[in-house]
Parts: sequence; C-alpha cells; structure tokens
Amino acid sequence: MPTKRKYRGRADHRDAEVGRRVRAQRLARGLSQTELGTKIGVSFQQLQKYENGGNRIGAGRLERIAEALKVPVSFFFPEDSAASLAPAHQQNSPFALLSTAGAIHLVRAYARIHDGPARRALVEVAEYLADVVGRPVRKSRKA
Repeated sequence: MPTKRKYRGRADHRDAEVGRRVRAQRLARGLSQTELGTKIGVSFQQLQKYENGGNRIGAGRLERIAEALKVPVSFFFPEDSAASLAPAHQQNSPFALLSTAGAIHLVRAYARIHDGPARRALVEVAEYLADVVGRPVRKSRKA
C-alpha cells in the first residue's frame, strides 16, 4: 500500500518568488499577461496565478517562460540559495518591490532622467512621500 506524501505540491514562498520574478521580467519586456500567456500556451488567468504564487510553475513551463522572456531559467531563482529558505517578505526582494503597481514605470522614467540633481530630487520627493503619505491613515475621533 503506497504511503501518503506529506507534501502535496502546494505553492510556497519559493514559488511566490519565482512568480514575482516572472512578473517583473514580463513588465520589463512590456508584455501583458495575455500576451505572455499566449506565447507559453496558458490563459492570462493561469499566468496570473503563477505570478501571484498561487500555482507552482512546472519545469517545462518555466523553460517556455524563460524563452519567451529571453532570460535563462536560472534568472527565476535567487543566486544565494540560503535566501530562498526565507519568505520573500523577509528577503526584501527587489523583485517583490518591482512587482508593486507602477514600480516599473517609475524606474523607466527615472532612467530617462540624465540630470544628476534632477534624479536626486526625484528620489528625495519619493522618499518624502513614502514617509508622509505612505503611513497608515488614522481615523480621527469626532468629539
């Protein structure tokens, strides 16, 4: 009688990191989920599940994704294998940051600014906004 496996193949934090890297590279290439999904033979909904870390990406599919995005398969894995043992939110992953809505657009715009002082000013404005506006809003009590 076969024994039950303890691990059932569910996606975990490592799969979520691979998904974040897929999303970041897709956005860097300017592809929609539908476009990449068509290239690799899945629906945009399935690609969305891969990117969100909800579903695991099989080896063959990951190879097709790498080909479509023109990166080696190794791109999707952390260089430091110890980093893959910690959940991505603890790693402060740049891919997690780049998957934030608008991050790729902001980085592209920053790269087009060639004036050093203007770049520094943009960083200072962004940091100021993150400090002031990025804080959770407290609801005021009415007297």
